[in-house]
Amino acid sequence: MFRLCSIFALCVWPIVALADIGGALQVVDGDTFDIGDTRVRLFGVDAPEAAQTCTASDGQVWACGAWVTEQVRQGYQGAQADCTVLDTDRYGRAVVRCDVAGRDLGRALVQAGLATAYRDYSWDYDLDEKAAQLAKAGLWASQFQSPAAFRAALATPDPGPPGDCVIKGNISGNGHIYHRPGDPSYNNTRIDEARGERWFCTATEAEAAGWRAARG
Repeated sequence: MFRLCSIFALCVWPIVALADIGGALQVVDGDTFDIGDTRVRLFGVDAPEAAQTCTASDGQVWACGAWVTEQVRQGYQGAQADCTVLDTDRYGRAVVRCDVAGRDLGRALVQAGLATAYRDYSWDYDLDEKAAQLAKAGLWASQFQSPAAFRAALATPDPGPPGDCVIKGNISGNGHIYHRPGDPSYNNTRIDEARGERWFCTATEAEAAGWRAARG
C-alpha cells in the first residue's frame, strides 16, 4: 500500500478491500457486530459508548449510549449483511463496510442519528451527518459529546477537585450546569478551567455564580 502525499494536500491512505464476509448480524453496540465467530467494526462511523449520556433540550440527562445499542438491535439483530473487510483494528476486529438489504449500514445509522461520521478515518458520511443534525434525528435532538471525545476524556486522568469543593461547574450547549457527586453525568464530566468551567464547594455557591443544577 502506497501513501499518497503532496506538499499541498493531506496524506491519504488508499482503502484496499481485504476480503468479504456475510451472515446474520449479532449486535454488540451501535457500531460493532458479530458475524458468526468474527467481530466487526463499521468503517467510517462512530456510535456512542454504552456508558455515554446525553442531555435533552429540557436539561434531562439520559442514557443515550444504551439507547442507541437497543435501537440498532431492534433494527438489525439477525439481519443478513454482506460486508467487505477493509482493515483490522487494534482490538482485532475486522473493519468493514456492510450492506443490509442493499443499503449501506453505516450510512443508514448516520442518517438515523444513531451514529456520527468518523471523520478521522473517512468523510464518506459527512453530508449524511449534517442532514441528520438539521433534522434533529436520533442523538441530534440532544446535546452530546462526540464518542471519540468521550473516550479521550475517560482515558485522561481526572486531576480531581481543589480541596473539598467537589461540585463540577460544566458549560455546555444547554448553559452553565453544575453536577454533584451521584448525579448521572458526574463521573463523565471533566472540568476545563480554560473554558471558564470551575469547581464549587456548595450548590448555593454554584447558583450564585449563575450555574443551575443538572436534572437527573
